[in-house]
Amino acid sequence: MERLQKVMAEAGVASRRKSEKMIQEGHVKVNGQLVTELGVKVTAKDLVVVDGVPLSRQRLEYYLLNKPRGVVSTAHDDKDRRTVVDILADDEITTRIYPVGRLDYDTTGLLLLTNDGELANKLTHPKYEVEKTYVAKVKGQVTNDDLKQLRLGVMVDGRKTKSAKAKITATDAKKGTTIVQLTIHEGRNHQVKKMLKAVGHEVLKLHRESYGFLTLAGVPAGQWRRLKTSEVMQLKKL
Repeated sequence: MERLQKVMAEAGVASRRKSEKMIQEGHVKVNGQLVTELGVKVTAKDLVVVDGVPLSRQRLEYYLLNKPRGVVSTAHDDKDRRTVVDILADDEITTRIYPVGRLDYDTTGLLLLTNDGELANKLTHPKYEVEKTYVAKVKGQVTNDDLKQLRLGVMVDGRKTKSAKAKITATDAKKGTTIVQLTIHEGRNHQVKKMLKAVGHEVLKLHRESYGFLTLAGVPAGQWRRLKTSEVMQLKKL
């Protein structure tokens, strides 16, 4: 048996805390009975209904995708563009999954997808500070002063970013470009692009090469793999 709010969170209804609030506000029924107090436990045989919709308690799935350019990091797109979920669906993955966080349309690299709502909420919550490493090709020659600013934090949308790791991996004086590796543990919209722009460098290409301890080793662009049980457990410990 598991607590009702945990079951709701794992089904992707909302975070555990938000699920608790929904229970207390009278949004949830178990086997036809309204539940408004916390502490109720349910089994797989119990019928849980949230706002009139039966809860789907499917097997939890976890995937790592190497996102290619020109694909949207969402489950559905109103402009009918190809989504990251479509890539897995093309390979006969029929579980209802969704991406953990987002990568821009033109950004490539490591993206997690799951139907574990509780884990997804934790991984994207700022307080858990999961490290994400990006490689960016930028205009201009990045200087040591630029790197120092990035490490200490720069102003983005009126707020200073937290400390980051930054280093130059290559330069091309003829083309006037630099390759920068940047590791952050926040998840603001377009954060890496905005950080580099704040020190005077427009991003030409951006690739996420790692997420926490996970890397893209053995996963070509546009391909994916299931996470190992040990990797899922390690993610939950983050």
